[in-house]
Amino acid sequence: MSTTPRRRSRMRQSRLLWLLDRLEREPRADAVIDAVRKGVRALPLGDRRDLLHGRWLGHPVHPLMVQVPIGSWLSAAVLDLYPGRSREAGLLVGVGLASAGPAALAGWVDWAELHRRQQRVGLVHALANSAAVGLYAASLTCRVRGRHATGRAYGFLGLTAVALGGMLGGHLAYRQASGANHAEEVPHVVTQGWHRIGPVADFPAGRPVRRSVDDVPVLVVREAGGAIHALAERCSHLAGPLSEGAVSDGCVQCPWHGSVFRLSDGWNVRGPATAPQPSFETRIADGHVEIRLRQRDGDRQTHDGVEARQRRREDPEVHGRDS
Repeated sequence: MSTTPRRRSRMRQSRLLWLLDRLEREPRADAVIDAVRKGVRALPLGDRRDLLHGRWLGHPVHPLMVQVPIGSWLSAAVLDLYPGRSREAGLLVGVGLASAGPAALAGWVDWAELHRRQQRVGLVHALANSAAVGLYAASLTCRVRGRHATGRAYGFLGLTAVALGGMLGGHLAYRQASGANHAEEVPHVVTQGWHRIGPVADFPAGRPVRRSVDDVPVLVVREAGGAIHALAERCSHLAGPLSEGAVSDGCVQCPWHGSVFRLSDGWNVRGPATAPQPSFETRIADGHVEIRLRQRDGDRQTHDGVEARQRRREDPEVHGRDS
């Protein structure tokens, strides 16, 4: 029985996904990954490491930086299709090469703090992009020497390598969620209002305790002075268990990749996490700890309005007191 074109298309798509899944599971390059990761982590970047992670931006900066080389090289390819535009195309190739280095450095810094399966895909992603840089360097060299036809050929080969690298980068970002905020769903899952999570005695001073609200893990820390803090327990970077991390100086450190969050409000004071942790207001009622998701200003007004309407329905006299 013959195979229809639509079925063949589905088979090709499944084959591609199968290859990507196999790449994630392939361990033969793990020794190389360990060596490269060690080297990247040893770079004396200081505070510039968080700059490259994109903590100041609120999400990874690498996808933003790659727009310059990719856009330059794609524009050069368009100009190469028209006679007499080789000089302008060569200029764009040079711009792409000059901007590729900083973009690659940001990517390597992010890559060094990923899970192993993500690093396996990321390594091939980097190799494809490195091949693209080499091909575009050859293209620029040929153009400078007047071998414009050869330079265009190298340019189109480089663009093919860029497309392969971009496909793998998309797999990293969307299928493997390498740069996503892994705590983003918390405000959408936790219901409004106060939630009782246990007696005060269940929370020893200075020790992180894990609780759950609406099936969302919550980290609770009681200070020696009695103040109680609560954050979403899964790290926004890659969902590491903050309840297993170290608590000191009013902060908690993720045990997986070292991100540091302020207990009072969830602010990410050190990367690689680029997004803060959702935080909770706390109170003690009848000897029990209760928490409520901390709202933004706009959300707080909506939240308070809902509570006021609920009080009016439950007690008609509340309307007169609120007025």
